[in-house]
Amino acid sequence: MADLNKPVIVLVRPQLGENIGKAARAMLNFGLTELRLVAPRDGWPNPSAGPAAAGADIVLEQAKVYATTAEAVADCAHVHATTVRKRGVTKPVIGADEAGRQVHSLAGRHAIIFGPERSGLETEDVALARSILTVPINPEFGSLNLAQAVILVAYEWARMGREIADAGTVLVQPTAEDALPPAPQDELDGLIAHFEKLLEPKGYFLPAARADSTRRTLRGLLTKPGWNHLEVRTLRGILSYMERKERPD
Repeated sequence: MADLNKPVIVLVRPQLGENIGKAARAMLNFGLTELRLVAPRDGWPNPSAGPAAAGADIVLEQAKVYATTAEAVADCAHVHATTVRKRGVTKPVIGADEAGRQVHSLAGRHAIIFGPERSGLETEDVALARSILTVPINPEFGSLNLAQAVILVAYEWARMGREIADAGTVLVQPTAEDALPPAPQDELDGLIAHFEKLLEPKGYFLPAARADSTRRTLRGLLTKPGWNHLEVRTLRGILSYMERKERPD
């Protein structure tokens, strides 16, 4: 599976070292090795993670720690948020199988983010994503632990890779000549911040009680199209030109 397009697994504010280790074990079961941790509650490295990983040491040794979710996915063109609820954020909703298919077929780095064990992802985390990843589950008992969620997604990624291979499709990322991959998350964040900078003095985010909701809606609008880096650069140029034109001579 060395040539497959492998998603980055991002654990957001994980609480227990044992669960990080079990998630690493689940990843390596299906050939995934890139693990990113966002503000783990008990710090990192965590001595409880190793035994729970049951030999998946390479995943833990290479794990990277970030202060925020935005920083953890900054270099990713596709971010999928695992959650059973939309939490007021309008995003395309896909299953684990479709997420696996997209990882194999859509150019650009993919990140799949998982929330903390007790509460799941916060609205601000989900707002960073371009799609919501969820699975059909018993409505009377919807409790999945962190490692179970990771292994489910990793399995579907591996299964879709085999399915595509059997169909004779190349498994590496396509190098389309006519279409550039979507811009990474940090470029989108810069575009969104630029919009907010221009809109703020115009009173666009008033009343203050709805400011957070309005910002989330703006973010959702700007992350939906899948702009490539040239399109983002063009939009930033337009905003900069408008900004200059508004300044007094």
